Amino acid sequence: MCYRLMQTLTTLLAFSAGAALVALMLQDAFEVMLLPRRVRRHWRLMGIFFHFAWALWSGIGRQIKPRSERERFLSLFGPISLVGLFSIWAIGLVAGFGLLYWSLERHLPSYYDLGSYFYMSGTTLVTLGYGDFTPHAGITKAIAVAEAATGFALLAVVIGYLPVLYQLFSRREAHVMQLDGRAGSPPTAGALLGRHASNQALHKLDDLLLDWEKWCAELVESHLSYPMLSFYRSQHANQNWLAALAAITDCCVIVMVGLKDVPAFQAKMTFAMARLAMIELCLVFHLSPVANPEDRIGHREFQALNADITAAGLAWTDPSIAEGKVAEFDATYAPFLHALANFLIIDLPSVAPGSENGNRLDNWQQSVRGRSAKGLVEQARGGADPSR
Repeated sequence: MCYRLMQTLTTLLAFSAGAALVALMLQDAFEVMLLPRRVRRHWRLMGIFFHFAWALWSGIGRQIKPRSERERFLSLFGPISLVGLFSIWAIGLVAGFGLLYWSLERHLPSYYDLGSYFYMSGTTLVTLGYGDFTPHAGITKAIAVAEAATGFALLAVVIGYLPVLYQLFSRREAHVMQLDGRAGSPPTAGALLGRHASNQALHKLDDLLLDWEKWCAELVESHLSYPMLSFYRSQHANQNWLAALAAITDCCVIVMVGLKDVPAFQAKMTFAMARLAMIELCLVFHLSPVANPEDRIGHREFQALNADITAAGLAWTDPSIAEGKVAEFDATYAPFLHALANFLIIDLPSVAPGSENGNRLDNWQQSVRGRSAKGLVEQARGGADPSR
């Protein structure tokens, strides 16, 4: 009597565990690949996986001292973690369906051992169908058909999912790379404004900020739906998406504080969207704003910025309040920016290139005869580059 009761309890536990595993894997796969909105539930399989995987990976990465080697190591996490997530789904489904088969056929005289049911589940999920192990009960045959359909559907969704993911990554990076010539490497707001001003192109600034307002909106939409995109590193360590977001936000702040003959409306709109992107990404990764972040725009940085924009022919509308206003604006978004930078191990640029970076070449100039190309481009522009 006691033995039969134990058998019944074991069967119920195995069936419950199998059903829960299958439901958990399918729910997580649906939310990651098909649900086009942020899931607000705190505990998710994907979130737990990326939390611990990134903690381990980034912990190793922080110990790597050469910057180039560290970036190369960290850049592997995005694609490897995605393969790991797919593997967890597959293993979870194989184990879940295997437990279902075993729990439903334990009462039959010809049932297999648990390992054989796991093997049968694996071959069924990937639709190999060797036939050396087959279900006997009617309900397990129906479950086998459902598992085969699940495996086929999961494979189809994954194949369709990867191009979408890489398309979103490419669209993000295309805008980042365009800042190379406009804002330098790394991008800075001082270089961006200075290069436009010295080349009589301030009328193009609104169009640029409008494009970046759209970029920030796409960043929010894509990175909330697919948070793993945040772990995909840019091609150049000094020209990454978070640094670009910081430079564009800094540029908007400078324009809003007040530059003569530079309209501020588009800067206001882009600043609002850029700050929203920072806040939403911090919420995705459950990051708290850095309480007392290191000043990105302190007195020294402001003086470097002031020198650059003055050299480009720009002037503050009210120089007496400019530094204080810039610092006030910086305090509204720097805590979120630093939280993301610390979490993702990304260096943030300063607000201006500064004199110490005067001879540094942009990425597009980093080649044989790069300085010659730079000089010819500056002559064609008809003005000196403020980044010198």
